[in-house]
Amino acid sequence: MGFWKFRFPWTRLRRLGIMGMNERNADFILPYNPRRNFPWVDDKSKTKALALSAGIAVPKLYGIVEIEHQIKKLREIIKPHEDFVIKPAHGSGGEGILIIIGRQNGRHRKANGTLASDDEVGHHISNILSGMYSLGGLPDSALIEYRVKFEPLFEPISYQGVPDIRTIVFRGVPVLAMMRLPTRLSDGKANLHQGAIGVGIDLASGRTFCGVWRDTPVDQHPDTGGTLAGLEIPYWSEILALTARCHDLVRLGFIGVDIVLDKDFGPLVLEINARPGLSIQLANKTGILPRLRQIESMSEIPISIEERVRLAQQLVVSNL
Repeated sequence: MGFWKFRFPWTRLRRLGIMGMNERNADFILPYNPRRNFPWVDDKSKTKALALSAGIAVPKLYGIVEIEHQIKKLREIIKPHEDFVIKPAHGSGGEGILIIIGRQNGRHRKANGTLASDDEVGHHISNILSGMYSLGGLPDSALIEYRVKFEPLFEPISYQGVPDIRTIVFRGVPVLAMMRLPTRLSDGKANLHQGAIGVGIDLASGRTFCGVWRDTPVDQHPDTGGTLAGLEIPYWSEILALTARCHDLVRLGFIGVDIVLDKDFGPLVLEINARPGLSIQLANKTGILPRLRQIESMSEIPISIEERVRLAQQLVVSNL
């Protein structure tokens, strides 16, 4: 939020409908997100199992390492797979994610092009188990799963990583969405605080229209030169429907849903976040608060997923 804070006084931000962290916590997370349901999203292994039970597509899980002794089984788990991803079950912000894109001379090639031995990969897992990347620094487990191969459509605007789509969902209604694009600075990861680009998406059409990088507006990807605006995202109605279904899945009223588009499997739910950040407002050059208040004022929210998606798209048009 630094860019807008620098350019506009707080009174102007309020008129623009910009929401800050304190308001997010007090007015939307505390009242709408029961803490008893947080484990369903804070533990990625539980999120994955819950999604699969509901028929929601997620990246395939190859194995879980829960204790140090199980690292010895790493070779057995990864033997059938040239590429894979290792991530902490309780990680946040993309910390601790190791992406392996292939093998060379008995070693594993990471997304940044460097090579790692089995021992080095095992050491990374050991760090995950110690809680180095987990919420609160508590002991963790490591997930080893399918590496997403992104839609070729995104190749001109992504650097050595998989872009994802973050959507804020309130009371089961999609509210605001952006695409997050990996850069050289973010080391191929789609996390804004690590240096990824946020690109606003028109909720009604699924078309991208503007970008922000390190709190600064951008029109092109800094590494590839690709144009950020005007991209029509495939499966857009299906993506919005998936985000609405995730609300029903975890029973949290205010969430961020991360979805990736795989070239072979289509939309896959990557993660659900009970404390989504607010930089999505920068990426869209619009405040989220008016839409949230409008949905909050409704006495009833449609039950069907299709009606909620239509409602989301109608709210966007009415707020133009």
